[in-house]
Amino acid sequence: MARIPPPVATVRAAVRRELTAGPVLVACSGGADSLALAAATAFVAPRRGASAGLVTVDHQLQEGSAARAAAVAEWGRSAGFDPVEVATVDVGGRAGGPEAAAREARYEAISSFAERIGCATVLLGHTRDDQAETVLLALARGAGPRGLAGMPRRRGIFVRPLLEVSRADTRKACAALGLVAWEDPHNSDPAYARSRVRGEALPAVVAALGDGVVANLARTASLVAADVAYLDAVASEALAAVRSAAGISILALAALPAAIRSRVLHAWAAELGAPGAALSHRHVAALDALVTRWHGQGPTALPAGILVARRADDLVRVDL
Repeated sequence: MARIPPPVATVRAAVRRELTAGPVLVACSGGADSLALAAATAFVAPRRGASAGLVTVDHQLQEGSAARAAAVAEWGRSAGFDPVEVATVDVGGRAGGPEAAAREARYEAISSFAERIGCATVLLGHTRDDQAETVLLALARGAGPRGLAGMPRRRGIFVRPLLEVSRADTRKACAALGLVAWEDPHNSDPAYARSRVRGEALPAVVAALGDGVVANLARTASLVAADVAYLDAVASEALAAVRSAAGISILALAALPAAIRSRVLHAWAAELGAPGAALSHRHVAALDALVTRWHGQGPTALPAGILVARRADDLVRVDL
């Protein structure tokens, strides 16, 4: 029996750990990471009794994107994926920068296709290097624990099997399998913050601190994520306990540890309708000031035009 190249075995083992017998969908851009993931899934899924589909997204942001997406879809069909979908999205007119807009459109399209085919598991090709970049970006932006937790292995229908696999191994796996990966020019475009981290910042950190820093940054994300999950569970119970007829009780909030109180306020603000992407530390700190640094200030403005004020012994939503 021919020996399986170690990088191919590494990617297959990572996929095998996440697959169940149910249907699975692979999101594949044609880049080395998602292509290696797709090839591994095409090998592992039938041996697990699982059906596997593939979706590739055409963001219409680069010349030739439609032809490239069609080529990925054609490869997917030849590899045995069924169904295969090219999801064409319109990124224009969305809030945030181009990276955020493309990401939002991509996830919407993938989620929509998964729902249509009745698939509850979507595999994404983010690697250990992507996780390390995410942690560095979070540090640079002054993110709290939630940001430092990086990308979750599982969230909803989305699963990232390769978070402990290096980008180098996905490239080697593709080469060993004779797969030609697409090099997205956006990944090296200095106009994008992640591209600058990938091309300059992270290599500089590795040069200064050694090759192990990528794995260490990714490990940090995993450790922090476990703490965040626990604190979020505690905060969920605390939110139920501090509710009042009007809103949430100031006395009960003030008695909570700061780490739990901030999570309670964040969760409550989300309940009121504040969009998660726009709800920042600044907003939560302003809510917390209504509890811990009260000096008669007026209502706190949250995203989506939501106003919260202190009324007697409660925080309540108010209208102007």
